[in-house]
Amino acid sequence: MRSLLVAGAVIVALATPAHADPGSLDPLLHSAAERVATSDQVAAAKWGTGQPIDDPAREEQVLDAVARKSVELGLDPAESKRIFRDQIEASKVVQRALHDYWAAHPEEQPTDRPDLGEVRPIIDRLNNEILLELRDTQQLREHRSCNGRLAGAFNRTRTDLRLDHLHTTGLARAIPSLCRS
Repeated sequence: MRSLLVAGAVIVALATPAHADPGSLDPLLHSAAERVATSDQVAAAKWGTGQPIDDPAREEQVLDAVARKSVELGLDPAESKRIFRDQIEASKVVQRALHDYWAAHPEEQPTDRPDLGEVRPIIDRLNNEILLELRDTQQLREHRSCNGRLAGAFNRTRTDLRLDHLHTTGLARAIPSLCRS
C-alpha cells in the first residue's frame, strides 16, 4: 500500500494535456482523479492519530468555499455543492479502504505522516481547477451526450493515469453528479 502513496504523488504530478479537446470531459476527470489521489496522503496523515475520516466541519468549509467561488464563476452553487459532496465521499472511500488495509497489514502501514496543513492547499487548488472545468464544460454537461462522454473520459483517465482498483473506485464515486441530463 505504500506504493499507493507513491502512485498518488505521481498522479498529482501529471498534468492534463494543454490542448485538450473542448468537447471533452477529460480535463475535468483528470482533476477529479488527482483529487482522489490526494486521499492517500489524507489517509496517511490521519492514520494512527484517532482523527476520524469523517470531518463534518472541514467538509462544510469546503462546500461553503465551493459555493462562494461558484457564484463568482457563474455556476449554480447548489449544483457545485452536490458535485463536491461526491468528491468528498470519493476521498472517504479511499481513506476508509486504506485504513482497513493498514489495520489488516501492519507491515504496510505508512511510515511517514504528511501534515494535513500541507495537503489541504493541494486539495484547494484542485477544487478550484474542478470548478473552472465545471464552468468550461457547462454546456457539454447539459447535453444528452454527457453520460456517454463521461464514460469515455472515465475510461481514458483510468487508463492514462494507470489507476489501480481502489482509485478507479474512488474516481467512479467522484463523478455521478457531473452530467445534468
